[in-house]
Amino acid sequence: MERSSCLFGCGVGDETVLVGQDRLHGLAGEFTVVRCRTCGLMRTDPRPTRASIGLYYPQEYGPHQVAPGGESDPSPSGTPAWKALAARAHRFLSHDMYRFHNEALPDLPPGRMLEIGCAAGSFLSRMRRKGWEVEGIEFSGRAAQAAVTAGFSVRTVTLEEATDPHHPYDLIVGWMVLEHLHDPLLGLAKLRRWLAPGGRLVVSVPNAGSLEFRVFRDAWYALQLPTHLYHFTPKTLNKLLAASGWRTEKILHQRVLSNLAGSLGHFLRDRGTRGRLARALEDFPTMGGRWHYRLYPVAVLLGMFGQTGRMTVWARRDD
Repeated sequence: MERSSCLFGCGVGDETVLVGQDRLHGLAGEFTVVRCRTCGLMRTDPRPTRASIGLYYPQEYGPHQVAPGGESDPSPSGTPAWKALAARAHRFLSHDMYRFHNEALPDLPPGRMLEIGCAAGSFLSRMRRKGWEVEGIEFSGRAAQAAVTAGFSVRTVTLEEATDPHHPYDLIVGWMVLEHLHDPLLGLAKLRRWLAPGGRLVVSVPNAGSLEFRVFRDAWYALQLPTHLYHFTPKTLNKLLAASGWRTEKILHQRVLSNLAGSLGHFLRDRGTRGRLARALEDFPTMGGRWHYRLYPVAVLLGMFGQTGRMTVWARRDD
């Protein structure tokens, strides 16, 4: 573990927001979230180092449960059947956001696209069918190799470590990635260099400015300690983009209730409820199936008020 300071170099100090645990995999330890007293940016501190962060992405981590061709691995070695099914559903929902999380992209003609955190290439495949020339960056060697086997150009490296490409991109996307980076300011500044004039950046993150976070706190499903190193609100996300040379065009509050259901499950379990309801709610983000569609009208209403717990931002280079 290592200590970290505010990304923006604020010197006034921090306040403790909460102390939580790894609810996704049940790994040992307690992890503290602090808020900068000056700018309001929240971060996990102390946090895993770059060398140790991989320990908190075990083999059963959902987005990395993949097989060649971009599909989930139905039976990874040593993984129980229910975990394999959950991994398949998590992969399906997390990386098919274009369809299921309403990630409406800017109206751009097909060009060159980069996806940060592309896993096995599901979204790359979707965009290639639309005529885009696609590439990816993926931290997980296992997932990246699956994408390469499926015929995609994918580099196995973190964004902070990646070298500049030979040609600029017209579109750069990243679904639930920025919160995992040790230095998102450096990463976003790098992406700005990689984008062609007139191009777009489209990224999504959990919304720690939502009522969900304020109500559930350490039981908030999207908190996901300790792999989420930063916890953004619309205000701090805008500040981060501006500091790295971007101009926010639009913020879309996603129309999905995964976080709310999962948080209710954590809340009930923390209060001793061990029955089917608590487990069903905790599993809803990955196992909700058609209920995501049935609850869509409620999600639309909450999204109008910025209360669905997930947001997507479109940005341009601030030239």
